[in-house]
Amino acid sequence: MTPLRQQMIDDMTVRGMAQTTKKAYLQAVRSLAKHYRRSPEQVTDREVQQYLLHLMQERNLSWSTCNIATNGLRFLYRVTLDRREAEFRIPRAKRPQRLPEILSREEIERLFAAANNIRSRTVLMLTYSAGLRLSEVAHLKVGDIDSGRMSIRVEQGKGQKDRYTVLSKRMLGELRGYWLAHRPRGWLFSSGRDAARPIGVKSIQRMFHLAKDAARIDKRCGIHALRHAFATHLLEAGTDVHTIQRLLGHGHISTTMRYFHLTQKRLLDTGSPLDLLELPAPTF
Repeated sequence: MTPLRQQMIDDMTVRGMAQTTKKAYLQAVRSLAKHYRRSPEQVTDREVQQYLLHLMQERNLSWSTCNIATNGLRFLYRVTLDRREAEFRIPRAKRPQRLPEILSREEIERLFAAANNIRSRTVLMLTYSAGLRLSEVAHLKVGDIDSGRMSIRVEQGKGQKDRYTVLSKRMLGELRGYWLAHRPRGWLFSSGRDAARPIGVKSIQRMFHLAKDAARIDKRCGIHALRHAFATHLLEAGTDVHTIQRLLGHGHISTTMRYFHLTQKRLLDTGSPLDLLELPAPTF
């Protein structure tokens, strides 16, 4: 490992960045070095901008991929190499604003019914019932389930923050059935090959897509759709947005407010102003 790579890893670690973010940023730097066949320290600011233009125009990479590369390279030069005085700017691609497809309650029910075993069903139900991120459900421990307070402790979620979220009565019953069948110790969902390790995120994603296909759900979505559905269904049921913010672990209320765009029930229940007018009956 080169000293520059180690320094960048250290810089990201002290800032509490997630492992997936570290991996993506390092990959961006590695690709830049491979493109120019020399150390990133020797790459000029203009060459960095030309490289990003190459990713966008010649390789036709997605906006999100280009944004990740932009952020990773900005971190390297601005933080690790401390080249802020150079005033180079990496153009940040604007990501198209697309609303995710939200699973309906009926589709959620079909998804759970289509799970092929109690372990898969419990994982999917818990993700939805508590609004968990993929990495959060993967790293739950048995001791995180508090039946006395009817809560679930999420340890070191996104942003390295702990939080509590809701444990539903129905979910508690499902968890007890799962515990009787599998007797988990330590990790709530352990790896199939090594009980000392948590379940892999790819295994959870596979559970979701197998159940989704079996349930004949055609919407384009991944397991994160269960978290979207959790927030949207709560909002439609009348839960206030600040409570949902805390349950989801959002640092800013603006992030939670985006779910207002997804609440179809509220949107469709809104009456037209035409209905408020007192118009004479038509004469024709």
